[in-house]
Amino acid sequence: MGDVNKGKKVFVMKCAQCHTVVEGGRHKTGPNLWGLFGRKTGQAPGFTYTKANVEKGITWDEDTLEIYLKCPKKYIPGTKMLFAGLKKSKERQDLIAYLKEATSS
Repeated sequence: MGDVNKGKKVFVMKCAQCHTVVEGGRHKTGPNLWGLFGRKTGQAPGFTYTKANVEKGITWDEDTLEIYLKCPKKYIPGTKMLFAGLKKSKERQDLIAYLKEATSS
């Protein structure tokens, strides 16, 4: 399992420009991530997703995020997310630990 505090640092440096994590938070370039775990791709209310995200049909959990965060465009071809991915496994694990804590009650 990853380190939540290190994951928060990764989020602030690499994700916060486009995403928020708080309940009721606004969408930015990317969707608000509150309620991410257990939600299907392309389903955050009020955010306009690409057809690729909506049709991917997977449910976000630790395993799917691990694959996605390594290379988003490879996992969901056609996504509009510009982020190239996190190459370091430890950074992905830390970020996932943070997201799991920060996006749920």
